[in-house]
Amino acid sequence: MSISREDVVHVSRLARLNLSEDEIEKFTGQLGAILEHIAKLNEVDTEGVAPTSHVLDITNVFREDAVTDPPIENMEKMAPDFAKGHFRVPKVIE
Repeated sequence: MSISREDVVHVSRLARLNLSEDEIEKFTGQLGAILEHIAKLNEVDTEGVAPTSHVLDITNVFREDAVTDPPIENMEKMAPDFAKGHFRVPKVIE
C-alpha cells in the first residue's frame, strides 16, 4: 500500500497544516513506509487468537468511596468569597 502526494496534501489540509513542498515529499515517503509496515501485520496468522485490549490481565483497583473531612482546615479563610460552604466566583455567563 502506498500513499500519494495528493493524499498527504489532503490530510495536511484536514489537519490545517501548511506544509512546504519539501515537507510534503518527506512525509509522503515516511507515511508510505509506515503503511508498508502496517500491511505486513495483515499477513500475520491470527486464527484462534482472542481479541484483547491489553497484553496483561489487568483489572482496575478502586478504593472504597467514603465521605471524608475536607483536606484543608479553614479553607473559607483562604477564599476571597465563601458562603454556605461554597466558593463564590464571578459570573462568566451572560
